[in-house]
Amino acid sequence: MKQIWAPWRLDYIQSPCPDCCVFCLDSDGSTDAERLVLARGEYGFVIMNRYPYSSGHLLVAPYRHIDDLAALEMTEVQELHLLMIACQQALRGCCAAEGFNLGWNVGAAAGAGIADHIHMHVVPRWVGDTNFMPVLADMRVVPQHLETTYTNLLPAFANWRKV
Repeated sequence: MKQIWAPWRLDYIQSPCPDCCVFCLDSDGSTDAERLVLARGEYGFVIMNRYPYSSGHLLVAPYRHIDDLAALEMTEVQELHLLMIACQQALRGCCAAEGFNLGWNVGAAAGAGIADHIHMHVVPRWVGDTNFMPVLADMRVVPQHLETTYTNLLPAFANWRKV
């Protein structure tokens, strides 16, 4: 089996399972940098995926701990959509993303790793990228460290309204 360096993966493997939902944030934002939160709105937020399919893989989630899209209020739907657009704009500007895979995995049967708190994946893509690797070689290629990507993307969300 081939190996790819992913230093943040060992931290995850060795850390204890969290007692709470990884998408339930503190209200004061004091752990945003540690948790890789890029933007907060009134109803939802943008956070980096710690186990990305590609560099810049972002997640958009509501603050409310719900497990079904049908439970969202219209104000939440609207803001989550605007956050998704902000993600695309940030990734185009900071990472030169040429396309995107956008998706919700609702429920464990649909592949949701965290089924209790819905979240949308925003995965940047490039012509000729290596996102075929998980299918063909059972590996992912992520060329940039998470903290570097976070530092690069954070200014792109500076004008997003804060709570």
